[in-house]
Amino acid sequence: MLQRGLERGWAESERILLPVRSLQFWIEGNILLVLKLAPFDKRDAQLVPAAGSCVDCPKRTGHNKLLFSDLGKLDACTSPNCYQAKVEAHVAKAVAAKPTLVQISTAHGQQKEGSATLPRNKYTEIRPEKPTTKEQAARPEFKTCKYTTEAIIADGDGKGKVHKVCANPTCLIHHPKKQPRNADASFKAEQERQRREAAIDNTTGIRTLAAITAAVPVRLMKRDLFFVAERLASLLDENRLAIVAKRYGIRKAKDSDSLGKLFAAYLRRVEEGVLGKVLVEATILYMATRHNPSQVLHDAAAIYKVDTDAIALKVNQEFAAKQKTQTAKKTVAKTQRKAMKKAKAA
Repeated sequence: MLQRGLERGWAESERILLPVRSLQFWIEGNILLVLKLAPFDKRDAQLVPAAGSCVDCPKRTGHNKLLFSDLGKLDACTSPNCYQAKVEAHVAKAVAAKPTLVQISTAHGQQKEGSATLPRNKYTEIRPEKPTTKEQAARPEFKTCKYTTEAIIADGDGKGKVHKVCANPTCLIHHPKKQPRNADASFKAEQERQRREAAIDNTTGIRTLAAITAAVPVRLMKRDLFFVAERLASLLDENRLAIVAKRYGIRKAKDSDSLGKLFAAYLRRVEEGVLGKVLVEATILYMATRHNPSQVLHDAAAIYKVDTDAIALKVNQEFAAKQKTQTAKKTVAKTQRKAMKKAKAA
């Protein structure tokens, strides 16, 4: 370990003493591994059967607070080999459960030939937080695309953790540098096509959700429906809650208003039938945050016998008509501009 505090200098025999902080970082990343940051389930005794569960492991600092008085609160693993074995097993288990899961590397350098793990230059990690500036909003890592998918870090820092990435080299949003310089027009056209497809999918999804909720019968008592609907709605994020609230005409009068409180007040006033519909709608939206949204919507549509193909067809027809109208307006405007130029020239 002492060798980690020294760095090789210009001469082969020269050694430079590194700051204490550098050694501390190395210890935290390789010796005292904080368990709350572990990617695997610490209670899973079958992940590595020979090691058992981390909860009862004597190598955990939180297991013997008399020995680790300062580190007991930190609750870290003191066995790097065991920790890494569990990380490896966790990655293998995740890939086995979902063979299509993309595997990525956060380490520098290329992967071995034939490796299923993608190097850093073959994917773009999608940032989970929202952009705080216009400059950030314009950066690819703050955008999503139709190719966005989950990926597990199979090599490098953060091994075992799951992130959202775009690994499709043809994506013009996350891999624009790979496009030829003369592809500006096709790049814009592709971006517009992707935006249009996303808008159609979003509208189709909302229409399908509305059709499903319209088919929900009244079953439970009002107090039961209100109890479940109010609490389920509180689990939705602001965007998904806004989708439900908008359909019932609920909007914030000012920015300081709480959409959650406005929606709860609305639920107290409505009839059982509306509460039942809200309950199903909120359930679908909440499940969409934890599973594949398209599959969740498809399953719900099947239960309530909603014709998703008919809804999708109608939405596509509406968007096509809208685009035709916009194109016609642009053509008229272009003709008028040409006529004005000719009139001025004359």
